[in-house]
Parts: sequence; C-alpha cells; structure tokens
Amino acid sequence: MHSRNKHKQGYHFESLVSALPALSKYTTVTPRGDTSIDFTNKAAVKALNKALLKHHYNIEHWDIADEFLCPPVPGRADYIHGIADLLANDMDIKHKNIKGLDIGTGANVIYPLLGCSEYNWHFIGSDINLKAVKSAQTICSANKLNVEVRHQTNPHFIFENILSSADVLSFSMCNPPFHSSEQAAQTGTARKWKNLKKAPPKSLNFGGHAPELWCEGGELRFIKTMIRESKLYSQQCGWFTSLVSNKDNLQPLKKALKTVQPIEIKVIKMAQGQKQSRFLAWSFMTQAQRRTLHN
Repeated sequence: MHSRNKHKQGYHFESLVSALPALSKYTTVTPRGDTSIDFTNKAAVKALNKALLKHHYNIEHWDIADEFLCPPVPGRADYIHGIADLLANDMDIKHKNIKGLDIGTGANVIYPLLGCSEYNWHFIGSDINLKAVKSAQTICSANKLNVEVRHQTNPHFIFENILSSADVLSFSMCNPPFHSSEQAAQTGTARKWKNLKKAPPKSLNFGGHAPELWCEGGELRFIKTMIRESKLYSQQCGWFTSLVSNKDNLQPLKKALKTVQPIEIKVIKMAQGQKQSRFLAWSFMTQAQRRTLHN
C-alpha cells in the first residue's frame, strides 16, 4: 500500500472496537489467533467501515442502504494518496483551493470523505442514481464537509450537465463500473462466492446496485467516453484520472487519448497485497498552467 495509507499495517481491532463498540459483535478469532470479521457478512463489513471512518478519518456519521456498494476503505485511500502524489509536482497538496470531481461518487461518497479528511480538499460528487445522491448529501451534511453532490440526469454524459463554466478543478477521479452487462456482473459475483467457498445468496448482486457494477460496454467504453468529453473541459481541470481495473484496457485507452492530444499521460501503479491496480491520468495543461490554476 501507499506509504501514507493508514491501513498498511492491517486493522487494529481493539482501537476500532473502542471507536465503534457495535463492531465487537461481528469480530471473530481466526485459527491463527488474530481478530477479524467475516468479510462475506454485509453487516460486518458495514460496521468495519463505520469504525475505520470514525477512528482514522473523524467521520462520525456514515451509513448506506443495503442495496449500495460498501467499499473497501484501504484501497480507496490508495487512490486518494496517488492523486496527492500526482498533484505534488504542481502544487502544495494541502493548498486551500484544491478541488476535485468524483465521478460516480455513489451513496457511500467514500473518495470525498477520505480526500477531505486527509488533505482538506474540496469536492464535487456526481451520480446518476438520485437515491445515491441523496444518501451522499446526507452523509456530507451530517459531517459538515465541503462537498457538493450533483445529480447526473443523463447517463450518457460524464462531465456535461455536472460542470458549469465557473467550475475549476485540480483533478477529476472515477472508479468506473467494471462489467459490460448485468449477466456479466452476476457471473463475476458468483465466481467470488465460489472462491470464498460460500453458497451464493438468492440475489447475486451482493454489495452494489446496477450502475455501480456494470454499464453497457464496461469500463473500457465508460473511460473512452470520459476521454472524449474531457477535451471539452481541458482548461477547467488540471488532471483527469480514472481507475483501470483491467490492465488489458490500457493500450486501447492510450490510443483513445492520442485522438484528443493531451500534453501529459501517466499510468500510476498501485498495489494492495496481491492485488495490482492502477489509474490513468492525463492533462491538457502544462505544469506551469496547473500551478496557477487556483491562484
């Protein structure tokens, strides 16, 4: 994990239970004698997230409906720290005017929560699901965070309908839906349950609703749309970024980027244990232009 990731040494359950006593009913002792939880139990995972956010990030109020994705906090934190490293070449990463756009922020609004806590950044969050937008707004309001959550009314757009000509961003970020269809998402979920040696529940859509898990064309088409639209907002955003879950998508995405001619393209690698991940970043501005973006 990233050197600044607060979870690189694992979970300290004694501290987490102290922060959220309700977590204690979900803790178990592994055969090795370590404290853990059953990560196939949605209630346990949600309680763990509440404890992590409260103990490490001073997020006192966080809750989501069962239909929504419950995100793994450590991996999400790595993306935030990776963006901070990207910005560090241009400006002080705790500059008072740094503002990001989280595309598809979801009901859990996890990236703005982490970015606000770790770096005091400002955020716009967007989502196509009105119920998710309202959930995110409730969380941000309850924690008095500088986050504005906007509803994307047209699922074919990424930046259009969300950004006005007055919006100036240091970066945008996105964890795009991975699967290309509902059937592919269900197959992937069933495979995870099989790997866990658990019988799948009646609903295979475990921990996530449709727009969080799949879209037509999957992450490749989604990011290609983002690349195409980013050209229209090239002077309003210092860095455009997106997670790329499938490394085989990097080459076609780099090819798509050539058509819009950004000045810089970077692939930032991340790793959480055995899992390898990365995000793609591109900019239409020079470093000097990005440095003066918020002056």
